[in-house]
Amino acid sequence: MKMVGTQVAAARTARNMTQKRLGELVRLDAESIASIEQGRRALMPHVAELMDQHLNLPGMLTAAALGMPERDANPPWSEEYMDLEKRAITLNWFEAMVIPGVLQTETYMRALFRCRVPAFLSEEIEDLTVRRLARTEILRRKHPPSLTFVISETGLRDRIGGDAVHAEQVRHLLGCMEFPHVTVQVLPLGQTYHPALSGSFTMVETPEHEHVGYFEGQRGSKLVTDPDDVSILAQRYAMLRTQALNPEETRGLLERLGEQ
Repeated sequence: MKMVGTQVAAARTARNMTQKRLGELVRLDAESIASIEQGRRALMPHVAELMDQHLNLPGMLTAAALGMPERDANPPWSEEYMDLEKRAITLNWFEAMVIPGVLQTETYMRALFRCRVPAFLSEEIEDLTVRRLARTEILRRKHPPSLTFVISETGLRDRIGGDAVHAEQVRHLLGCMEFPHVTVQVLPLGQTYHPALSGSFTMVETPEHEHVGYFEGQRGSKLVTDPDDVSILAQRYAMLRTQALNPEETRGLLERLGEQ
């Protein structure tokens, strides 16, 4: 990513253009342009196409973006999803194994990152924690999105980080449920059937009313934009909500877990 970022910076400088101006042309802020140029953020192909257009390049950045390795500390699809999450007007999230990222406490985040094999370096854990904490601001936005979560009870029962971390996380979930724009439901253990055995996923609605899905696996991540595929995720999520405990039942379960 650093090499591609260097190319962006060189092309922008040659055109005597500021990061702010380039950002306006490709619909990003100046900070995002700086992150791309410093190699901290992936250059997405659709952004690269706009940069080629406004910097009068013969497809150079587009080719570079498409040729980037599939695996990275922050995969390109993940970066694009993060942008969508920031802008979301609705966010629907099913989590099969852990607490959804935007509902996690800082200590729970660190405990999760410490579970990684091979292990993250301490500075990597710090950087990842800062990034994830920034995402939790979605809960407190001046005009927050509508947020719904279905969490497998497995993710609640596991005590990642130990009893103290678990207790703090349960209390935090109860606190999050006080927000009028947040709905949390638990999918209880013992299901004989549910439609999301393939894993966790999220769905985002943008201010332009575009619907996008996203999921991650052990070896990568995927942004889902095809309307048919997004519709399948929506159907699965709707069924999960009917199988999950309602919000009041969920609150009761969390309170019992907190007492334990």
